[in-house]
Amino acid sequence: MNPFVWKVRVYWEDTDAGGVVYHSRYVNFFERARTEWLRSLGVDQSELAEQENVLFAVRHMEIDFKQAARLDDELDITVHSVEVGGVRMTINQDMTRCSDGQAVASAKLTAVSLKADSFKPARMPAWIRAAV
Repeated sequence: MNPFVWKVRVYWEDTDAGGVVYHSRYVNFFERARTEWLRSLGVDQSELAEQENVLFAVRHMEIDFKQAARLDDELDITVHSVEVGGVRMTINQDMTRCSDGQAVASAKLTAVSLKADSFKPARMPAWIRAAV
């Protein structure tokens, strides 16, 4: 799989008083990249929930904070390897500062496919497994 890359700029609202990205914002940045990766594969999550009664939920996430991101940094966030099962996806991501190529953080997560109306496990649609 070729890495999917999504660029994010760090804004004042993402930082603490010292201009360092607040730890919970890394989760937001990783989420945005995953959402755009799915969108690039033709997966519109709103339509998926409405039309196929399926949604994705993060079941587990590990983040390794390597170096602080700061105000005005431009970051490349990648989705670079994915393992897909019937209900689960394991996704690996990296966050890199564009100006110097330094690794900022990495994440590994497990997302599960659920029925949108009951939140019970649901087999991921075959077309999504094929696209991923």
